[in-house]
Amino acid sequence: MRVLAFLFALLVALPLNANEIVGALSQNRVSLTANFTGSEILVYGAIRRDAAEVLAQGTVHEQSPFDVVVVIEGPRETAVVWRKARRAGIWVNVDSVTLASVPSYYAVATTNPLEQIITPETDAEHRISAQQTIRVAAGDDSVEDASIYTQALLRLRERSSAYLTLTRFVHVDRDILFRARVQLPASLTEGAYTTRLYLVRDGEVLNQFRTAIFVRKDGLERWLHQLAYDRPFIYGFLALAIALVAGWGASALFRLIRNG
Repeated sequence: MRVLAFLFALLVALPLNANEIVGALSQNRVSLTANFTGSEILVYGAIRRDAAEVLAQGTVHEQSPFDVVVVIEGPRETAVVWRKARRAGIWVNVDSVTLASVPSYYAVATTNPLEQIITPETDAEHRISAQQTIRVAAGDDSVEDASIYTQALLRLRERSSAYLTLTRFVHVDRDILFRARVQLPASLTEGAYTTRLYLVRDGEVLNQFRTAIFVRKDGLERWLHQLAYDRPFIYGFLALAIALVAGWGASALFRLIRNG
């Protein structure tokens, strides 16, 4: 009932003179704890259709249906991608490219295959696909074709499930309500995960909506993280003490088992 009430409020609040998309998340905060194994996020929302278009439905001017694209992008980081080559019978690193801005996590959920619902020009303009969102560091011209390294990084991230392509994971009901479930992995990086919703028709983006998911360490994990940065000496001493106690305990247990 809360979801239906929320969607009804969205439909009432939006203006009548344009096709617009608006959405929400089942949760906008994720806590990283010792037993965190991942989290599922429900992305849902509504499409407010242009009044003139609704009135014209059923005529020869009826428009094609909408598509919805949901993008969840993790905090960006710098990545160095190396190319290996065989030298004197040994595989060694020979060339590298620095990618200055790489999402730590990237998921694209769509109503239909992405390449079928947006044009390459639209993808380049809005940077929707994972390939478009990766940027090479300025001034890094050490290799002729940096796209080889970008593709290699994409393959590695997809293999580790850090980058996801979720085709037909977005369900649209009567061109009004939509929903999608996206799985966040256990290996999340702390920070803000930007969530973008695109309303698409005939290859073009008509409207977009942005929100965010905030991921942070919680409990003991956050205390240790803050201690390592704020009090590195105390953190090092504590780590050494734990290691000594654990080693002594394991040795005592081994002697007890052997003598018993």
